[in-house]
Amino acid sequence: MKNILLLLIFSAHFLFAQGIFDDYFVEKTLRLDFYQTGDRNTELISFDKLIEEPFWSGSKVSLIDKFGYGNYMLKVFDEDSRSLIFSKGFSTLYQEWQTTEEAKHIQRSMSGSVVFPFPKNKVIVEILKRDKRNNFEKKFEYQVDPKSYFIIKEKVKPYPDFKVHYSGEPAKKLDIVLLPEGYSENEMGKFKDDCKRFAGYLFEYSPFKENSDKINIWGVEAPSPESGTDIPGKNVWVRTLLNSHFYTFDSERYLMTTDYHAIRDLAANAPNDQIFILVNTSKYGGGGIYNYYNVTSVDHQSSKQVFVHEFGHGLAGLADEYGTDPTYQDFYPTDVEPWEPNITTLVNFDSKWKRDVDKDTPVPTPDEEKYRNSIGAFEGAGYVPKGVYRSTHNSIMRAFTSNEFNKVCKDVLQKIIFSYTE
Repeated sequence: MKNILLLLIFSAHFLFAQGIFDDYFVEKTLRLDFYQTGDRNTELISFDKLIEEPFWSGSKVSLIDKFGYGNYMLKVFDEDSRSLIFSKGFSTLYQEWQTTEEAKHIQRSMSGSVVFPFPKNKVIVEILKRDKRNNFEKKFEYQVDPKSYFIIKEKVKPYPDFKVHYSGEPAKKLDIVLLPEGYSENEMGKFKDDCKRFAGYLFEYSPFKENSDKINIWGVEAPSPESGTDIPGKNVWVRTLLNSHFYTFDSERYLMTTDYHAIRDLAANAPNDQIFILVNTSKYGGGGIYNYYNVTSVDHQSSKQVFVHEFGHGLAGLADEYGTDPTYQDFYPTDVEPWEPNITTLVNFDSKWKRDVDKDTPVPTPDEEKYRNSIGAFEGAGYVPKGVYRSTHNSIMRAFTSNEFNKVCKDVLQKIIFSYTE
């Protein structure tokens, strides 16, 4: 009887949520492109364009963000009722750049984009950003009329997609799209082989291997004019589809691109909740930003670990758990609790994994052999050597000498996967 009651409650919730989607949206995507401009202390978000994409692959049930992760928050309101009908947290490369030395001296612009289900009626789109105390402040507002003839309807980069790993209807699965970068026309076979290889890598790791039936992986067959990627520090320049490059923020291993609109144009060819760019190079590097995009080089001996590590950033907003990185300055103030779920300043440890710490484990936790297999609060994380803490001595979010996510990271990843598959 209890199981029947739970099933009825779940079914009622699902039908109610599906009804909300049907009330406000149609099964397409509306993409809003913008630019972020400023320096270390300023930011202006300016409107660029609206694009209609052919399908909505996200959940039709989890429409309101339940995690609160990300440096930014997208909110979509029905104009007539002012009801919040969609929200989602995300981060951007621009916000990372603001913590670099360069941002003290110059202004830059970077492209950005948000996507949401295509509305039936007029909506108000807001983008909020965290202030220095981690509170969200509104930075952008725009009224969208879904009947406007200025909404672009053609595919900017039309390429065929293919299934790498298919589990079922996209709206009920976590959909990952793999994009090729620096694969020439005659290397498309290699790209398809690499897609299979990296899909296999993902399912070697918990909690992905236990949830392979909740995940779809897609590829897009899109060749670049030339093979490889830019390596500015070595004076190597290659014509590629997504304009990727090493030496992002003058960090040699940081392999990224500032051309986010091009990424979105290419990703629109397949269902996508997460975007992962495979770069056709053997040089070590990669990157990943929460609900933005992820990157790895494909032919380095550590590419498997880079792929999984970066996906932790992109899917769940997991922070790096190592304690130093000269690229960033004051990335995590030690008097504010970070939003990332796997690090803490102990300002609000109750909101993190405190309940998982054994009563006999001291907090902060000495990084000694005695506690090597314990959950605690080990100092040094988020590029900060003092005052920021991680949950374990090591994990794949800290160093590749560990080849697994720790329990805190696994729990967060599991919750995120479920949120896409409700």
